[in-house]
Amino acid sequence: MLTLSFDTKKEDAFDVGEWFKFRIHYGIINAGYATLEMKEATVNNKKVFHAVGKGYTTGMSRFFFKVDDLYESYFDKETGNPYQFVRKIDEGGYTKNQEGFFNQDGRVLVKDYKHKTEKTVAVGKNVQDIISSFYYLRNHPNIDKLKSGDSITIDMFFDNETTKFKLKFVGREDITTKFGTVPTMIFKPLVQSGRVFKEKESVTLWITDDDNKLPVRIKAELAVGSLKADLDAYKGLKNPLKVKK
Repeated sequence: MLTLSFDTKKEDAFDVGEWFKFRIHYGIINAGYATLEMKEATVNNKKVFHAVGKGYTTGMSRFFFKVDDLYESYFDKETGNPYQFVRKIDEGGYTKNQEGFFNQDGRVLVKDYKHKTEKTVAVGKNVQDIISSFYYLRNHPNIDKLKSGDSITIDMFFDNETTKFKLKFVGREDITTKFGTVPTMIFKPLVQSGRVFKEKESVTLWITDDDNKLPVRIKAELAVGSLKADLDAYKGLKNPLKVKK
């Protein structure tokens, strides 16, 4: 089994203006939606990518378990390295309101607005936040060269600590979507088994096998029940979506 590292950056798979929405099902229930949008911002007089992710429950799901999540990331257009992240979530009463600032010396200043605290954490260099990780991996120069069983590993900062995030490539498959039959690459992110997920390979991710590397389907076997998310709408893709007739 081969583990590939990130060496040189290829042309971006995305650009400012990209937006897409997922429809999320918990079992047979339409549970909610999630969106990701790419904007532009200025950090230290430099134009950077500003990714905004939102997730929320709808209908009866909101009555049983209210979710209102906001994730943001500001990261460099050339290197993909993050400058700042925002995590403001409310998941059934479990709340967080944090902002993090990455320094060039390999540290992150985390401001916790809920508890009114500040903490500096040593993380090393070339560390991603949870949102920038997604875009960083879409740009991986070796992603089209992967063979079944190969994996990509990056350092990701989440919940005040750095973890090794490993994404294993499973293979390729044409799947049926509301947009037509889409050629995809299948990955399994290795997650922590226990409270949320059944086992380490409980999550499966399908991304388009084209220049966009756009996620079109996610399935997760949870400790209780299962979750499925399908691409429901999109606009502003940098490249045409590859669809088979």
